[in-house]
This record gives sequence, C-alpha cells and structure tokens, in this order.
Amino acid sequence: MTKNKILIGSLCAIASQVLFGFSFMFIKESTAVASPWTLLSWRFFVAFLLFTICIFFGIMKVDFQGKSLWPMVQIALLQPIIYYSGETFGISLTTTSESGVILANIPIMTMLLSGIILKELPTKLQAAGISTTAAGIVIIVLVKGFEAKFNVTGYIMLVIAIVSYSLYSVFSQKAAEFSSVEKTYVMILFGTVFFTAVALIENATAGTLKEFILLPFNHLEFLISVLYLAVGCSVAAFIFYNAAIASIGSNRTASYQGIGTIVSLIASIFILKEPFSFYQGIGTVLVLIGVYIANANLIWAGKLTSEKGQAVQESPCEHAKENF
Repeated sequence: MTKNKILIGSLCAIASQVLFGFSFMFIKESTAVASPWTLLSWRFFVAFLLFTICIFFGIMKVDFQGKSLWPMVQIALLQPIIYYSGETFGISLTTTSESGVILANIPIMTMLLSGIILKELPTKLQAAGISTTAAGIVIIVLVKGFEAKFNVTGYIMLVIAIVSYSLYSVFSQKAAEFSSVEKTYVMILFGTVFFTAVALIENATAGTLKEFILLPFNHLEFLISVLYLAVGCSVAAFIFYNAAIASIGSNRTASYQGIGTIVSLIASIFILKEPFSFYQGIGTVLVLIGVYIANANLIWAGKLTSEKGQAVQESPCEHAKENF
C-alpha cells in the first residue's frame, strides 16, 4: 500500500466523518417538525434527484454494464435500509446515552467481522487504537449522564444497526469492481424507495399526506436540513466513506468514526453553546490517540514503501474523483 494511497484514503475517511458529525444538528432541527421516516424519505429522495441530475449531465459517472448487481443489493440493504431502521427504532426505544454507548461499538464490530469474513486479522496496534477510540466515544456520551430504560427490543434494534453498518463496511470493501460513486448511487436509490414507501404509509394512516408532500415548501428550516443531509451526508459523505474503504480497508476506515463524535461535540459547544467539561476533553484526547494508534503502523509502512521506490498504484479514491 503506497503512501499516496494511504493519505488519500485517510483524508476521505476524515472528510466523511466531518460531514456526518454536523448532521446531528440538522436531524435535531428537522425532527422537531417531522417524523424520522418523513425526514429519511425526503433526505434520500432529494439526494437521489440531485445524484441523477449530476449523472445525466456527466458530472458523475456510473457504469453497471456487465457487472453483477448482487453485491450492490447486499450493500444497499445493509446501509441504509437495515441500519437506519435499526437505529431509528433503537434510539426511540432507549435513552440517548444508551444508544450512544451501543453505537460506539461499530468500529469494534467492524474489526471483528472484517477478520471473520475478509480474513483480515487486526494488528495489536490496530485493535488497541480502535478500542481506545471506542472508549473515548463512550466517555463523551456518558459525560452528559447515563439514563437507562432497559428496553430489550431497543437494545436488539441497536445491535442490528451496528452489525448491519459493520457488514456494509466489509461488503463495500469486497465489491471492488464498483466505484464509490456507483455504490453510493445504488444505496441512495434503495433508501429512496424504502423510506418513501414507509413515510407514505405512515402519513396516509395519519391523514397527513398533503402535509408530507408540502413540508419542505412550508418549513424553511426543514428544507435546509434536508439539503444538508441529502447533499452533505447521503451523497458526499457516503462517497468519501466508500472511497476510504476501497483505499485503506474497512477496519481503518471505521477507526476514524470517532472524528464524527468530536465534530458533533465541537458543533454543540460553539454553535449550540453547550458546556464543555474536563471529562469530555479526556474523551476527545482518547479518540484522537486511538485514531493515531490504529493507523500509525500503516502510515509508517506507507513511508517505507515509498522510500523503496515501488510503483504507485491508482487509489480508488483517485478513481472516485474522476467520476465527478
């Protein structure tokens, strides 16, 4: 693995987590006027619409000709359909602290499943780094206080969410014949169909179909939130994340997830004016240390490879950028 490939893959992972990190503010804003299913429906519909326009005008390129689409179906079912369904129900049935602690285990689950399915056993440093990052996330979450509902169904749904997200990361790495743009486009297509169907059923049952259709036009804040979540998260962040997996693997990409937590924390402090505590600082330091430990050996290996003068191969991230 070349130094250039490692650098680009790491930057893609960081970029995706920065975009995901700001999403919580927009989700919080939009769910004040709409249900989670309505938000997901509009989020993926707008993302699909914009993505399709970009493909039509040649801004992005996809080519599925001669390729088996089954790997894409697997990825799209895991993320976003199963993951967001498990997360949505899990969070609604548990407390914020409970869901935060459970979801913090996504990097650890990714590491375990990557070892089982891809036969990529983590190094000691990588395992230590990912565990340290998870510990930092847990500390940041628990600083605001731990409350428990002890809802078994909620816990099961959250576990389903972390398993599906981890499997998505692993299967995305396996689907090497597809570009990050192609993977993201299929994910958005499946998300649009599924979440719009659920939202239509929900609103038809409640007698609010008209409100559902006119919601972005009647609420400017909701429209702004949907645009950020659609363009920033559903399109850009997922393209970056898929590209990072293709470059540095699912384990190391997952190790950067703590960056999203830090970005969320920073946004809550400087934008929402929430207090910052000493223990949150400790959690932040642990996340950063964990990310460094998990990737330090790869960085040094990349330097050694470059110094030996081996041929530099094109990074999947570079290939992804050519598709824009």
